Amino acid sequence: MIRQAPLAAAAIAAIIALLIGFAATASVEAVNFENARQESLYTDLLAELRCLVCANQSLSDSNADLAKDLRGKVRRMVADGRSREAIVDYMVERYGEFVLYRPRFSAATFFLWVAPFVLALAGFGFVAALARRKSQQVSPDPDTDARLQKARALIEDERHW
Repeated sequence: MIRQAPLAAAAIAAIIALLIGFAATASVEAVNFENARQESLYTDLLAELRCLVCANQSLSDSNADLAKDLRGKVRRMVADGRSREAIVDYMVERYGEFVLYRPRFSAATFFLWVAPFVLALAGFGFVAALARRKSQQVSPDPDTDARLQKARALIEDERHW
């Protein structure tokens, strides 16, 4: 029992450290706006803008310093009454299309938007071609069994000679 005490103490310390770490990363910035529309715009923008440091997290999910700065910039622009388009245009102009989770449809992003459909059509075409080839393969003659029996009978007759 005494030998297990240090192990239990280490496990408890590890759990406490994890809980403190989760509490530190779960800090939520309290933001007050004039109306619910501004608050909704702010939360929507934070969800659709990408953290440039983390790359796979939105601004609302990231705790990187750059993400905090960008959240502050978005908050100020929303509070100043800028529209969604103006804020997104500013972010794209400054950081490029990469800042958007859903890039705009343009000549530069044409392949990005069209490629999934082209690949899906190519896949369906490939499957259809395989199915057609499979159906066009030579099917066995329906009277193959009868021919085999005749051949066996001829072989048997020849053995008797």
